[in-house]
Amino acid sequence: MAVADETVLMDPQTWSGKIFDGGWISAGGGDYPVVEPATGNTLGTAGRASSADVQRAAARAAEAQTAWARLPFDARAQVLRRAAALWEQHAAEVMGWLTRESGATPPFAGFQIHVANQECFAAAALAARPYGELLRSEAPRLSMARRLPSGVVGVIAPFNAPLILSIRSVAPALALGNAVLLKPDPRTAICGGMTLARVFEEAGLPPGLLHVLPGGPDLGEEIIAEPQVRVISFTGSTAAGRLVGALGAKHLKRVHLELGGNSALIVLDDVDLDRAVAAGAWGSFFHQGQICMATSRHLVHERIAGEYVSRMTAMAEGLTVGDPAGGPVALGPIIDQRQRDHIHELVTASVSAGARLATGGTYEGLFYRPTVLDNVTPEMPAFAQEIFGPVAPVVPFATLDEAAALASNTEYGLSLGIMAGNVMKALELAERIPSGIVHINDQTVNDEASAPFGGVGVSGTGSRLGGADWNLDAFTETQWLTISSEIGPKEL
Repeated sequence: MAVADETVLMDPQTWSGKIFDGGWISAGGGDYPVVEPATGNTLGTAGRASSADVQRAAARAAEAQTAWARLPFDARAQVLRRAAALWEQHAAEVMGWLTRESGATPPFAGFQIHVANQECFAAAALAARPYGELLRSEAPRLSMARRLPSGVVGVIAPFNAPLILSIRSVAPALALGNAVLLKPDPRTAICGGMTLARVFEEAGLPPGLLHVLPGGPDLGEEIIAEPQVRVISFTGSTAAGRLVGALGAKHLKRVHLELGGNSALIVLDDVDLDRAVAAGAWGSFFHQGQICMATSRHLVHERIAGEYVSRMTAMAEGLTVGDPAGGPVALGPIIDQRQRDHIHELVTASVSAGARLATGGTYEGLFYRPTVLDNVTPEMPAFAQEIFGPVAPVVPFATLDEAAALASNTEYGLSLGIMAGNVMKALELAERIPSGIVHINDQTVNDEASAPFGGVGVSGTGSRLGGADWNLDAFTETQWLTISSEIGPKEL
């Protein structure tokens, strides 16, 4: 009979006030409190990295990466497989941190741990993938293109799904022979950063290959500008992404940008309405709408739009909002006051512009009620801007041409959902709307380790993350190599 492992993964005495460089060292930028958004309580103390910490980490990462890349591929794969197992082994402990520090409900925390597990297993398999191909050549020589590790990869991750949005870059980058500098959002530095440090430490990752450096935008700029860092993987807002892209271009860095969204859910009039409403509500209200793929605009055929709003309103009014660590709730807290105020400003401005507040639009502390807006038009902020909150704006349409035009009426292009009885009609409609991701008969929020992820327009630089082929593109460099049996004659 197996004996349960009593190891505590996240003992605060290990990481309190520290940063990680393969070991735990004092942070050059001091420390700051880790705050639980649901209660305002302090959960611990995180270390804040400094510019000197970045420079030291980059130098150590570059040195460690050379030996790591030379290891047999299965040695790297074994570390990733052990990391995958550790996510499952310590799921309850990590779930507690995700729930308390990021405000995730237990089901969403559990999903993040599942994705972390799958990302590590997929990365372990990635290490064994073919890394090149033979090319035909006009000359009598062997010609090939091969993939080599990029070197040191900088990963800058946000607060909203902190574990998923860190591990999906960290795991494949490490598996392919790179070292990583990870900057988690300071609001979720423990569940989005220190948990990865502890898992990979326990998995036997050699020192110096993973560095966890919590800090603000200034620290992100330091990582992007650091000469040893050759690739940047950034997930965050479009506004921040523009700055990251510009700074990366200045330093001739390869930058992968996964940015915001204003994703549409199109509901045709031949659907099962109860199921469509349930899926639409999930897409808008899951994790308080703080997801880049959130269903941000419900485009509903005019024949059923009134009933859709009525049923969505009833569903929203039945959802519980509260502290996810205190018992079963459907929605937890918004991450902080600034984000809550941004949500409320978009709601109130849209109502002032003529939208009808069917339900919601109120809050207590950081707990924002799920909100349904009716009679929304394209000129209103709730249609035009990314809300990043639990708001479902509903817009009626009369024809498929109008639905396609409404869905396309945005700078964003991350995810698209279409609910339809006639799936071929839905497929034809999807081909008319620019989007990096399309789900037919599902809402807009989906994620799998095996699938490419990314958007078009101001949602980012395309499907650069996820799946073997796309991760190879993201975290390796292509080298042309030829081999001749002898030095051939050359004439000038």
